[in-house]
Amino acid sequence: MRPLVHILAVAATLLVLSNAGLGISVSSFYIALVVAIIWGLMNLTVGPLLKLLTLPINIITLGLFSFVINALLFWFISSFVEGFHVAGFIPALLGSVILSAVSFVLRHVLKSND
Repeated sequence: MRPLVHILAVAATLLVLSNAGLGISVSSFYIALVVAIIWGLMNLTVGPLLKLLTLPINIITLGLFSFVINALLFWFISSFVEGFHVAGFIPALLGSVILSAVSFVLRHVLKSND
């Protein structure tokens, strides 16, 4: 049940970001669900691999390079999902930080309800 709630919350956050005028546009709730699923899969597979490969840069920047990696992954998703558009790096950075924050809060809320 938790993964479903998590995906729905990320999709809803994407729709809110789309309406906030940050340079992120999502055409429908279905597209938001697709992006939420891809975002989760990227963070489970490609994200950790990229963070491992860029570990020296991440150490030098005290972990701040992780934000850049997340933003690039978010921007990359917009390149192949029709109906999802990110206007540039700064909107991708804002979107990925907000999605990560929502995921963090949601993870802790769902964990505390056990």
